[in-house]
Amino acid sequence: MDTLHTMTDLTVVQKIAVWVLPLIFAITLHEVAHGYVASLFGDQTARLSGRLTLNPAKHIDPIGTIAIPFLMLMVSNFIFGWAKPVPVDPRNMRHPKRDMAFVALAGPLSNLLMALFWGLVAKLGEMADLGGSEWLGVPLVYMGGAGIMINVVLGVLNLIPLPPLDGGKVLEAVLPRRAAYTLSLIEPYGFFILVLLMFTGLLSVVMSPFVYFLIGAIGNLYGL
Repeated sequence: MDTLHTMTDLTVVQKIAVWVLPLIFAITLHEVAHGYVASLFGDQTARLSGRLTLNPAKHIDPIGTIAIPFLMLMVSNFIFGWAKPVPVDPRNMRHPKRDMAFVALAGPLSNLLMALFWGLVAKLGEMADLGGSEWLGVPLVYMGGAGIMINVVLGVLNLIPLPPLDGGKVLEAVLPRRAAYTLSLIEPYGFFILVLLMFTGLLSVVMSPFVYFLIGAIGNLYGL
């Protein structure tokens, strides 16, 4: 996808215009998906706290949604962030251990579905550009490319089996009780482990094959 390689041509203002909408949708729908699936299994905590809404203001985390993405935009051609976690109480579910696996998977799966949506946006932009509507087509292509990248990265990252990531919660749900408890003890240190993996380059080594495969698959699907 050539769009992902030409982001360096954009000014900071243009980058913000391209990335902000895909990022907000990616993290908002990720959290809403968790809460919605939890409600299907009997836990109405997210609904009662007013978090089953697409209003981004209800999900914004000052650090993860604003500060970190802005700083990353200043030093790179990619931004990453997170929203406030949607509250979920497994005790309200009919089968807490099993149901939590589905609740955890809902977030990454929503990101992969959104990546497909943004692929369609990029394709429509490409068609508009070829049809002579460059003023509309070029922004859609850029935004579609950004949406694919953000959602694929978020989806793959969250599937890593490390608490408190969604993959860690899925692993806890399928492990025997004693092993799941042992894994849960890692959760307070999960963020620091993730940062360490990122700075050592190991996180990129683990994620890159899956990220590039999915981006390539979406590009091939839409002929981008």
